[in-house]
Amino acid sequence: MTNVYKVLIIGAGPIGIACALECKKRNWHYVVLEKGALTNSLFNYPKNMTFFSTSEKLEIDDIPFISNNPKPNRDEALEYYRRVATSNELNIRLYEEVMTIKKLEDNFVVTSSKTKYHVNKVIIASGFYDIPTLLNVPGEDLPKVTHYYNEAHPYAMQDVVVVGASNSSVDAALEIWRKGGNVTMVIRGSEIGERVKYWVRPDIINRIKEGSIKAYYNSEVVEIVDTEITIKTPDGKITLPNDFVVALTGYSPNFEFLINSGIKLSNDKARLPQYDPDTMETNILGLYLAGVICGGMETHKWFIENSRIHAKIIIEHIETLSTKKI
Repeated sequence: MTNVYKVLIIGAGPIGIACALECKKRNWHYVVLEKGALTNSLFNYPKNMTFFSTSEKLEIDDIPFISNNPKPNRDEALEYYRRVATSNELNIRLYEEVMTIKKLEDNFVVTSSKTKYHVNKVIIASGFYDIPTLLNVPGEDLPKVTHYYNEAHPYAMQDVVVVGASNSSVDAALEIWRKGGNVTMVIRGSEIGERVKYWVRPDIINRIKEGSIKAYYNSEVVEIVDTEITIKTPDGKITLPNDFVVALTGYSPNFEFLINSGIKLSNDKARLPQYDPDTMETNILGLYLAGVICGGMETHKWFIENSRIHAKIIIEHIETLSTKKI
């Protein structure tokens, strides 16, 4: 079965939803494809996560986001974006992964895990939460190792190593400790990350100072086995008893997918995808980027609050092109 659309949007996160709303306003024939659940990245955030941003900065299309506190939590965000999608009856197809994007002369053929689409324009708003940054050490594939953190209860009364010093690592370490886990942090740098939420950073620093949570700075994991973990520290290698490893070392966009779609990336570590910031159009005419994926490996560059505008920029550019053809 072949489907024909004016615009195909990849990713049903907040920015993908914002793009769909702009298309619907213009009565365009569009579709959103999402490989997982609605707002899949947010769904995979820790259950008790609180956003750094206030609720009004997470709003899309001026639709009010009312939360119990100034900074909403994960469940409130899921409810908000779910309500926006359902109340506006957006054309979103979930659990349908996009496999390839092929540019023809004036349009694209997009192949998904379920069917093929012929579309005029494509917007990639897929985020960067897909591929974890691996430790690349022996034992990383053991069942006790995870790169995603959900909740603390499974780690109660267990020896847990949390790798990293970002917001997710700090939140996990504090929650697990408070639920009765014996927490050790392994931190590559010399301190807790400067971007850690300002109301949380003093908490973790104090817990480390008082010895409630053990931290090894300028250190890294070198090997994981069933009941132990070996860490390289400035004072040499040490081996600790260990039940679980929560390696929250960051994530990256699916660069292979971008490259296979024809998008050029910078040659430096940032691996920035090529696009025009005035239109969000990539080096492939008719193929656009929106949201955090625009930052490549600079995953702290774009957020919901500062990339919401991408939806209007892209759709207005497509509208301008359509007008010129008339």
